[in-house]
Amino acid sequence: QVQLVESGGGLVQAGGSLRLSCAASGRTFGNYSMGWFRQAPFRRPPGKMHEFVAAISWSGGTTYYADSLKGRFTVSRDNSRNTVYLQMNHLQPEDTAVYYCAAAATEWAIQHDSEYDWWGQGTQVTVSS
Repeated sequence: QVQLVESGGGLVQAGGSLRLSCAASGRTFGNYSMGWFRQAPFRRPPGKMHEFVAAISWSGGTTYYADSLKGRFTVSRDNSRNTVYLQMNHLQPEDTAVYYCAAAATEWAIQHDSEYDWWGQGTQVTVSS
């Protein structure tokens, strides 16, 4: 079992930045790939519960991003701290959502929410115009 706790969400003006953190406990963090997803009330991808944001392999050597977010969002991890991060820059109102981190028992970075095994409770990010 892996427990995930997100933090760092909040209210920010358009153009601002936030850094989300996801602290993991329960098993060896370095054995899991990690992902960030988001969920907004009126923007749900067809056939999916969550919109993919970013993913990182267990070594941190491979990362994936949603095409629309490349260049603004950066995912990273510190296995010594059992933490994965999501740096979000140039935030826009359409980035408003609940952001979730998730863990998958695989070394590969994966983009599909159905392949993740554990999820955090989410942290709210609100971007005002």
